[in-house]
Amino acid sequence: MTEEPCQCSDCQKFYKEHDRLIREFPTFKQQQELNWASIQSFRTLCTKVADELQRELSERESNEDTSTKEKHISDKEITEALEELESVNAYLYSIEALMERIFDTKISNNVESKFKEIANELAPDPLNIDRLILNRLFHQTPDSPDKKNFS
Repeated sequence: MTEEPCQCSDCQKFYKEHDRLIREFPTFKQQQELNWASIQSFRTLCTKVADELQRELSERESNEDTSTKEKHISDKEITEALEELESVNAYLYSIEALMERIFDTKISNNVESKFKEIANELAPDPLNIDRLILNRLFHQTPDSPDKKNFS
């Protein structure tokens, strides 16, 4: 008996994004590039935010008379965030090192075709007419377990 996937809004959003990434990047090479770009963008953003927070904290330390009304983020929040971002960046560097090993992997065009085939099975296009008809039929079924019968 298989477990039903979680239906909460966060999980549904995750499943939708998961499937979109498979549909839009259905090959091994595309997944390599997508993941590399994702890690790099995350690391760039974390680094820039950490630099900005560090600059703001330094300015505050040099101008002790800054009123608390001008502070959108407390010094304590900045310090805690800097510590967390330092850890995140360390993890991202580790992931980057592992990703470099994944980039050493090359596969044939025949295997790339298999990736595309499986991607279509894992995450079929939700706007495909056959899928739309199937979904419509499923949702109109009165004895569906997730429907309540109000007769």
